[in-house]
Amino acid sequence: MQKLSRNDHIDLYRHLSFCAVGGFFGCYAVLIHSGVMGNAQTVNLIELLLDALRGDLHAVLLHLGALVLYVLGTMLTVLLPHWWGWDMHYVSPVITAAAAMAVAFLPETLNTTANAVVSFVCAMQVQTFRKVRGHAYASTMCIGNMRSGTEALCVYFHTRDREVLHKALTYFGVIGLFAVGAGLGALLTGAFAERGIWVSCALLAVSFLIMFIREEEAK
Repeated sequence: MQKLSRNDHIDLYRHLSFCAVGGFFGCYAVLIHSGVMGNAQTVNLIELLLDALRGDLHAVLLHLGALVLYVLGTMLTVLLPHWWGWDMHYVSPVITAAAAMAVAFLPETLNTTANAVVSFVCAMQVQTFRKVRGHAYASTMCIGNMRSGTEALCVYFHTRDREVLHKALTYFGVIGLFAVGAGLGALLTGAFAERGIWVSCALLAVSFLIMFIREEEAK
């Protein structure tokens, strides 16, 4: 089994920080802004179809806006490096932090706008940070990580390969940090309402600074 370097550990901590942010954003969007999930679009798509069948145009537009902004966030994350040479590993956390600061000032009457912003930045985050320890993962949702972690665990039971076990534990660690972020989001949202999202900026700052530590180690 290959031993992880210091840079590998730093990279792992950075990704885990983003998983906590993903859970925080998901919980915040559900509790504060109309129950629309900004960080994963499967539920939004289902609810959009149900609202369409019920003839609820306002709800349809709400969920459609979240879907469109999610797609736009993904597209810009892919295109901006080609257009302007931006490194999205540095740009995405800054945009996400700015969005978190802005969303906290939006009242519940602007839920549509708030959810659009959350969808946009979550799309950028999940597109930018796609691999941890060489394994594909998602920092803003759990279903794919759960499938991959369970598969790796079953392979370990069959082969007793400790590298595969570490892969499984990485996925379950990602899920655990997502849950911690969601729990933190619930507590802080309950205590500080809209302003609770500002705490996510601290998590983003940690992730951002970790990248510079990694650069220094690389030199």
